[in-house]
Order: sequence, then C-alpha cells, then structure tokens
Amino acid sequence: MNGPITIHKRHYKVPKITFHVADSKEAQKALLELKSQHEDVGIDKADIMVALGGDGTLLESLRMVRNKKIPVYGMNCGSVGFLLNPYRPEQLIENLTNAHSVKIYPLAMNVIDTDNKQHEALAFNEVSLLRQTRQAAKLKISVDNIQRISELVCDGILLSTPAGSTAYNLSAHGSILPLSANVLALTPISAFRPRRWRGALLPSESKVKIDIINPNKRPVSATADSTEVRNVQSLEIRQSDSDERTLLFDLDHHLEERILKEQFEV
Repeated sequence: MNGPITIHKRHYKVPKITFHVADSKEAQKALLELKSQHEDVGIDKADIMVALGGDGTLLESLRMVRNKKIPVYGMNCGSVGFLLNPYRPEQLIENLTNAHSVKIYPLAMNVIDTDNKQHEALAFNEVSLLRQTRQAAKLKISVDNIQRISELVCDGILLSTPAGSTAYNLSAHGSILPLSANVLALTPISAFRPRRWRGALLPSESKVKIDIINPNKRPVSATADSTEVRNVQSLEIRQSDSDERTLLFDLDHHLEERILKEQFEV
C-alpha cells in the first residue's frame, strides 16, 4: 500500500525590485498596481530592475543599470515591446525567479563633429547615420582600418547588434541576426551609389570607421539608440564587451525564439 502523498512547495528567494516606468497612462497604472504588492527598494539595493513601458523604456533601463550591472526584466505597457515580456502582474515573482537570462553587448559610438568636439554613447539596438538636409550623404567606410567603400551615396547607414536586428535594421532590409551569431549587420539606407551594395555582416569584434565626405555641404547626424549627435565629421563604432547587460525573459517568451520566428513571418 502506498503511503501518503507529500506535496513539496517550491520556495522562492524573493528578489529586491526597483521600477523604471514610462510616462504613459498604461505604464503608470501598471506601476500603481505592482507597487501595491511589491516594494521599490531603489536601484542601489535592488537585485532586478523591472521596466514598464515599451522598447524605448527598456533601453533607458539598460543605460540606468550601467554601474550596478543588475538584470533588467521588461513588461510590455507600450506599443512595440519586442524586447519585453507580457504584462502579467499576478505572477511577477515567479517569472523573475524562473526567468531565462540573455547577455547583450552594446555598440560604443565615438563621434567627432565638425567643430572637432568628441561625443560618446552606447547603443543596444543600433548606431545609425542619416542625412540632415535634402542632399544625400556621401560616406567613406573602413572596417578594421581597411577601406571597403570609398564613396557611398545614400540617405544613411546603420550598424546593428543581434538584439536590434529586428528593429530599424529589418526595416532597412538588413539581415536578422540570431543572438548567438557573434556578428553585426552593416546596412545601407536607400543607397544610390553603389546601387548593388546591400550591406555586410561583420564579426562582432570589428571596428567600423565612417568618414563623412564634405560634411559642411552634406551634413550628417549620428544616433546611438536615442542619443543623437548632429554635424558629424567622422565616427568609430565597436562592440563594447565590458558594458554587457543582462535581460530576463519568461520561459515561454524567449528572445532567441522570437528573433527566429521573425525570419519566417510573411
């Protein structure tokens, strides 16, 4: 005869949480609901940052945890939310405890403008260059100190991480990159000359240098996620291995699977 059935309850270590929230009504409403159940201990004491909003809010959160290096768990209270989990407040602690972690590496952008001032910024999605006026941009492109294109006439160009490859890069007809691919996507935006160049996939350790040809006549801006620099003279972009971040995803909402599915949607 079998003995009595013993049910073992799983005990979770409750993580300390801090919130970063978008200004939207939906996100602010979600914050009130979650704060009624969970204490916000502040970023200095937190184990995890919970971002409420869209992908833009998540990118802000990744910049905020630069010095703390705590993981970020996003819940979608915005419009796009590709990098976020569904908003499921009733099981937040369980989802945080069981979450799958993904390490992402940003691009470090170093810009010199036409006044010879230097600007630096990080991009977790992409660094993009865009013409500022009606005239097309003219760009000279080098990879690892080797000139690859002497003159690209275009509306712009972007260098994308795997995590950002389904965003602006995909809209510009660039390749979607699996997270484990260890490559970056260099994608032209409305290239006029050379017409047949569709971009390149580069090893993640590549250093890309772009010089603007005649930047005073044909001004160009550079944007690293949401940080913009106007009147660019030249810039260098490389992957920053020392600035890695950790994103958390529900087990049924894995980012690698979402990126794979994007390649088969019609």
